[in-house]
Amino acid sequence: MAESTEHLTPVTEDERAELERLRLEVAELRTTRARRPWFSWRPVVSSILIVLGCILAPLALTSVWVNNQISDTDRFTATMSPLIRDPSVQAAVTNRVTDAIFTNINVQGIATEAVNALAAQGVPPAVTDRLDALTGPLASGVKSFVHGRVGNLVASDQIAQAWDRMIAVAHTQAVAVLSGSASAIAIQGDKVVVDLAPFIDAAKQQLAADGLTVVNRIPEIHPTIPVADAAGLVKARSWYTTLDRVATWLPWIAIVLLAAGVYIAKHKRRALVGAGLGFALSMLVLAIGLAIARSIIIGEVPSQSAAPVAASYDIVVRFLRDGLRTLFAVGIVVALGAFLAGPSSTAVHIRQGVVKGLAWLRSRSGLRATGLGKWVHTYRVALRAGAVAIAVLVFLFLNQPSGLAVLLIAIVLLVVLAVIQFLDYPGDRPAETS
Repeated sequence: MAESTEHLTPVTEDERAELERLRLEVAELRTTRARRPWFSWRPVVSSILIVLGCILAPLALTSVWVNNQISDTDRFTATMSPLIRDPSVQAAVTNRVTDAIFTNINVQGIATEAVNALAAQGVPPAVTDRLDALTGPLASGVKSFVHGRVGNLVASDQIAQAWDRMIAVAHTQAVAVLSGSASAIAIQGDKVVVDLAPFIDAAKQQLAADGLTVVNRIPEIHPTIPVADAAGLVKARSWYTTLDRVATWLPWIAIVLLAAGVYIAKHKRRALVGAGLGFALSMLVLAIGLAIARSIIIGEVPSQSAAPVAASYDIVVRFLRDGLRTLFAVGIVVALGAFLAGPSSTAVHIRQGVVKGLAWLRSRSGLRATGLGKWVHTYRVALRAGAVAIAVLVFLFLNQPSGLAVLLIAIVLLVVLAVIQFLDYPGDRPAETS
């Protein structure tokens, strides 16, 4: 009997603990199966909460993105700034500006008038006829010249910087109006009025600079002029306030629903796997919705405008896409982590295979019981928990985490956990005898 046990691989403490845990779970299932109630409210409530959280997740992400575009001037500028730098948008702007110029200037008509004037001055018809034949190519050449000059201007840094300043100023003024902090715009009765005091001050400065210093005697006055009905502005401010509140609270509501669903569930790991996969699926649905919206928008415009419209759409929603990719990766990582930590036979075999592989590497490296190995073995649970906590903190403190960043954090965490397992060495145990 002793000889038959010499060739058996010793069971590690982790494997022994895992086996003991599985035995306890099997025993608990056997003892509770007979007294299991016909109906349990916990799975139903847990599923409802998780489903609601997954439904609200894309809505929360979208509301935060929209709110950032409306209320955050820096974010809005960062979103819209690349528009004027996109080649397809620049081409569309160049074509539109060139067409506007030549709508108001008939180059061929001007050239024809010049030829007629020369004919009236006695220039021979042979000469004027040839000149008249050149009016078409002349107009085409002038338009090509203007188009090139306009294209160079639109693609210049000067226009790009002017575009950034324009959208930043316009957005700041719009936010001030919507939030009610614009001092020059107010509501009087049923009208929106503009305070003309800034314009009067500017006029006084200009007139004084031109020598009419008597305007300095004019006191500070605040005449107003009505510009719109107040109902529209009141409704816009109401929507602005509502959106700000929704963007503030909806993400937390979704998180609380998901957490409560996992907490209430009887099988928490299984619920966490479902929540992670459902969360990732909701982000995938949002991505599909954005793709469908893109195709609809492009299909509604003429073919010559499809390229700039598609580029503009991609630029505007790129931060929303980045956010959903990040959250999709988070959902997948959470679901995968919960599954691998669970009691399923697949997860157990994977963990045992990793442990045995690291043990083989440790034996091949010649590493034996050392002070470090014993210390790691003593504090292995704390070290693993600390590694997970640091990974979570790194993700939370990243300014704008991407989906790739989430995957890199997960990979680094797995490497750190593998190193902890590799260094974990409880020491040599005496051979077991029967």
